[in-house]
Amino acid sequence: MNIVSYNVRGLGRGVKWAAIRKLRKMEQADMICLQETKKETIDKAMCQATWTMQPANNTAGGILCMWTENSFKLHRKVIGNGFVFLMGEWVKEAQQINIISIYSPCDIHNKRILWESIKQLKGAMVGGLWCLLGDFN
Repeated sequence: MNIVSYNVRGLGRGVKWAAIRKLRKMEQADMICLQETKKETIDKAMCQATWTMQPANNTAGGILCMWTENSFKLHRKVIGNGFVFLMGEWVKEAQQINIISIYSPCDIHNKRILWESIKQLKGAMVGGLWCLLGDFN
């Protein structure tokens, strides 16, 4: 499974979407995880793949994960403060995979809270491969 992680620093303009489509094609990506979308909402008109998101807070942060259903089948998702957790099946390998896309805060206090949340989540999940990606600031 080929996963691309990219801090887009805002998803407002069409040129960004064109660059993402080009990147997806060039890398033959099965999943793309974007950090710092600066979007509070995403709709089907913007995103035509299967997707999930953590909204931005005003214009700060935001995570968007998109994937092709013939590569990844979602079984469970958790949207947390600064992360999106996806548990599912890597179809080609018939293997459970746990993916966490992270957009970490800059301050140490909130970083600790984020990593404690991820640690608890990982402790509650049994089995499968793990992939942590994103912008760790």
